[in-house]
Amino acid sequence: QVQLVESGGGLVQAGGSLRLSCAASGRTFSSYAMGWFRQAPGKAREFVAAITWSGGSTTYADSVKGRFTISRDNAKNTVYLQMNSLKPEDTAVYYCAAGMVFSSTPNLYRYWGRGTQVTVSS
Repeated sequence: QVQLVESGGGLVQAGGSLRLSCAASGRTFSSYAMGWFRQAPGKAREFVAAITWSGGSTTYADSVKGRFTISRDNAKNTVYLQMNSLKPEDTAVYYCAAGMVFSSTPNLYRYWGRGTQVTVSS
């Protein structure tokens, strides 16, 4: 099993940056594709970014493409989400997830963190 803990969320002004981290437990972190998802009040959970187990491929939601960057450090059992040029629309709880499939579909991720709040003020 994999246990995930997000950190790095907070309050930031529009146009600012935050870097989220997701620390994973266990010795098999590198076996999993990793994803970031977010959920705003009254909205469904939506895909943000994903990265393959090797870090060789990434994919992003259109809403964040060009602003966010996902990366991973398997030696540290950690995946990151660098968020630049933040907008109020980015306000949400951000979740990291681990799964066996490189995918933008939440149902294909098996393990989830508890989330970290990101609030972007205008």
